[in-house]
Amino acid sequence: MKKIRKIRNIGISAHIDSGKTTLSERILYYAGRIHRMQEVHAGEGGATMDYMDLERERGITITSAATQVTWNDTSINLIDTPGHVDFTVEVERSLRVLDGAIMVLCSVGGVQSQSYTVDQQMKRYRVPRIAFINKMDRVGADPDRVCQDLTEKLALNVVPIQINMGTGDDFKGVIDLITNEAITFEGKDGERAVRGPINPEYADEARQARHEMLEALSMFNDDMLERLIEEQPVDQDMIRQTIREATINRDIVPLMMGSAFKNRGVQPLMDAVCEYLPSPLDRPSFARDHDNEGTEIPLASDPDAPLVAMVFKIADESFGQLSYVRVYQGSLVKGGQYRNARTGRTLRVGRMVRMHANDREDITDAGPGDIVALLSVDCASGDTICGDGINYSLESIFVADPVISLSITPASSADQERMAKALNRFMKEDPTFRVSSDPETGQTIVAGMGELHLDVYIERMRREFRATVAVGAPSVSYREAPTVESKFNYRHKKQTGGSGQFAHVIGRLIPLTGDDESTYEFEDNVTGGRIPSEYIPAVNKGFQAAMKKGPVAGYEIVGCKMCLDDGSSHAVDSSEMAFRIAARDAFIEAFRKSRPCLQEPIMMVEVETPREFQGPVVGDLNSRRGIITETQVRDNHAVVRAEVPLANMFGYATVVRGLSKGMATFSMEMSRYAQVPARLAEEIINQRRQEQQVA
Repeated sequence: MKKIRKIRNIGISAHIDSGKTTLSERILYYAGRIHRMQEVHAGEGGATMDYMDLERERGITITSAATQVTWNDTSINLIDTPGHVDFTVEVERSLRVLDGAIMVLCSVGGVQSQSYTVDQQMKRYRVPRIAFINKMDRVGADPDRVCQDLTEKLALNVVPIQINMGTGDDFKGVIDLITNEAITFEGKDGERAVRGPINPEYADEARQARHEMLEALSMFNDDMLERLIEEQPVDQDMIRQTIREATINRDIVPLMMGSAFKNRGVQPLMDAVCEYLPSPLDRPSFARDHDNEGTEIPLASDPDAPLVAMVFKIADESFGQLSYVRVYQGSLVKGGQYRNARTGRTLRVGRMVRMHANDREDITDAGPGDIVALLSVDCASGDTICGDGINYSLESIFVADPVISLSITPASSADQERMAKALNRFMKEDPTFRVSSDPETGQTIVAGMGELHLDVYIERMRREFRATVAVGAPSVSYREAPTVESKFNYRHKKQTGGSGQFAHVIGRLIPLTGDDESTYEFEDNVTGGRIPSEYIPAVNKGFQAAMKKGPVAGYEIVGCKMCLDDGSSHAVDSSEMAFRIAARDAFIEAFRKSRPCLQEPIMMVEVETPREFQGPVVGDLNSRRGIITETQVRDNHAVVRAEVPLANMFGYATVVRGLSKGMATFSMEMSRYAQVPARLAEEIINQRRQEQQVA
């Protein structure tokens, strides 16, 4: 148990270009894992955690990378995650298995569009976090405004435990409010964190900030509150213990700052990770017991208990599948035989490794809290691995639906084979990457989270599998939805000699409101056995089958509640197949009467541009049917936030660079689905019908 208490599983998450990978590079260097720091955009090889050629060329993180470092006798499993929303599943599955996180924010940008997504993911998996304001050396750095953003925009209870000494070029270091010391960083690479007395020019500010910190913490510690009321000194151990408990309970978010690029502030952050973020013993975990009607069972971080582990990521490589696993309970031993709870099959652990980005270190066993990788084991992302005598499954990973699709055509039959191999691997690795075949044209359609997402996979197809493919124009994943309630009374009757088919269904189609996240609901109101109970599931399946392709333009149907109120059956001619056909046809009949509309994905777009180009940028977004939701001016830069339909955002990167002489940057992420204006909907439907006729 003492060993488990010294484990920290943490991730680094943030908006694009906030400095996550640079920070992880410093952590590796100061912990002695690497002996030379490299930069994300450096020509000599790029950062350690960005090990893919594509990552190093583009200067972005595409896939999450895991490593392990030791700091103050604490073993830290660290996962560096991508910032681009296109690769959000990497963040999602990493946070699912982590116990704590560092949320990195840019000192100038503050809370940006992707910060909202990261915040939602951390809240979804109840992950305690430390906020780290990076890039304090940048001109325009304003930690007070970032702190205010966190409080107002993300509704976090932020408690600064450090304040800065200067900003921009004058950033010298930080003041530790717990110990009342100034911390500066000396040496060629800032490897020595030197503590000393606070400079008189910062004394008043530090005194005020420390008082505010203690007041905020006293809300979670009655002894501390008493001492403050009686004006008695509060000892450091009490402060640290209170911060730790409140952070683990997610009551507060401790705030720290520094500049990873200038090697300042990283060591105190690592100290805080060890002191304030939870060990596996501090985070309760639960599993469903399928031998006991799915009852929720608490898991114990006990190496001697039956094994419960989760496969949270897989990577198909030339020598076989690499499966990343987090152990929650029990021990995973090389050569051991375990059970895959999803398939019920037995799997044998032949080789087990600890990952350091793309390098591997062979190990023989792993206990509670460990994050390791298994080689050539047959499993999928989200699977639970169990030991003898139990049949548990862990909560799965949230997977967002794709919003953009492309058609791809292989250049030759040899390319067809290589392309199929690549697509199978990518689908296995990434649940947000979907592949389908268009029944009309026979073309292969790939769908994903954005242009960059699909661009990276097509490039990987060419490089790693040498598959030459022609890429069609991107298309938007529209949806069809009802707008008014409609009724159906449908009788399916077919007599072909011998036993026939008979099914009769009566009910209503009710549109689900926009606030409801579910896209389909089924309600059985049949009484008196008018439809035998064994046929009810077939009716439900028939409704769902009809929703896969809508009658308006052939897109998926969403937002329907189907109420089956009445019907009738025949003693001889009724069957499951008859009721499934009746339900499918009844659904189409009812949907046509529900004044169906087209819905399109709306993207939250954030553009940061010099003020002189603000007008053209706003004008261009308006011309794309965009609605400007917020404009902020910071020094000589403007930040414009807008909601824009995805259909109007293709190729925007080139346009925004042209409007701003290459100086503007932008990010976008899926916000919601909204109804397409009637005139445009008519054009889309006509175009879709023409495509189907040509096919």
